[in-house]
Amino acid sequence: MTIDGPEALAHKKAVQREADRLVELGSAGVQFRVTREEHTFVVTSGVAELGTDRPVPEDGRFRISCITKPFVSVVVLQLVAEGRIELDRTVESYLPGLLPSGDRITVRNLLQHTSGLYNYADSFQKPGDRFLRDRYNHYEPESLIAIAAGKPLEFEPGQEFGYCNTNYFVIGLLIGKVTGRSYRDEIRERVLEPLGLKETTLPGDAPEIPGPHARGYMRIGGRTEDVTLMNPSEAGCAGEIISTTADLDRFLVGLFGGELLAEPEFKEMTTPLPGEMIRDLPMGIGYGLGLMKLQNDKDLDLWGHGAGIPGYATFAATTPDLGIRVQLSITLNEDFSKEAEQAVIRGVNTAVCF
Repeated sequence: MTIDGPEALAHKKAVQREADRLVELGSAGVQFRVTREEHTFVVTSGVAELGTDRPVPEDGRFRISCITKPFVSVVVLQLVAEGRIELDRTVESYLPGLLPSGDRITVRNLLQHTSGLYNYADSFQKPGDRFLRDRYNHYEPESLIAIAAGKPLEFEPGQEFGYCNTNYFVIGLLIGKVTGRSYRDEIRERVLEPLGLKETTLPGDAPEIPGPHARGYMRIGGRTEDVTLMNPSEAGCAGEIISTTADLDRFLVGLFGGELLAEPEFKEMTTPLPGEMIRDLPMGIGYGLGLMKLQNDKDLDLWGHGAGIPGYATFAATTPDLGIRVQLSITLNEDFSKEAEQAVIRGVNTAVCF
């Protein structure tokens, strides 16, 4: 890690203040990794485990949740380049009978959340007592997709944007259908191994977070519960990956540096939907294929993704030239309030717009 000069030190102190603010608002722990040109630094705040003074590890693992989606999208776009998937072919043509409206929903619709599919997660009770009861349950992708398939479309495919994890569960089955292998194997072989992401894992049903990590918490029934352990199959292809800020940074460098996709497929991934279509997506002013275009104080061309899962909130972003990059992991204690959300946005802006 390199940081020198008064401006770089001032930048680090400003990000440290934002991390401390998130802890003041109820987060258990925070880690920021920031790169501006040749300078990289990591700041942490809070503790790795409540009731201890153990600091948040700078190389700590965490659940990246929905930042799994760009990894999945890269696999799909590599398969597009190989002629094995077509973005504008229908789901029905690949997975006949899976969805009642599969003949109207394309692969592109799934990747950019314009399918109109019902989000299976909305059928569950809000996390709380249900989480404590079901945290180790295994969920088959087909059973979660069936929940969505049993509901009418939320809107006509291609006409609106609606963020929906069901889309990526369908994509997971599509990858399996065209390759004969699981999406986990494809991500490992096509993304993790080429980029050397040795601290990034797809845990399947394993409830543990391997290696050093901060523990995540949630308020349930008026009590603080440790929710670090869980079977992530409920997140699956939409959000199961565990990683580190350093590995997420390496992923962004590989993606925007041309190591994973050729120019035509990268352009598809970073062609955003019109901003007026985007709703209920913090900082989101456009969505490509598994990547968000992000609002910021300096109107930088900023791309990345945010995410949340019980106990953890995560964010990663970069400018296309890779000159400014940020990764953020928050281990939660309280519910993620609007005030905390705004503090994350302020922190990200401090990191990228200093």
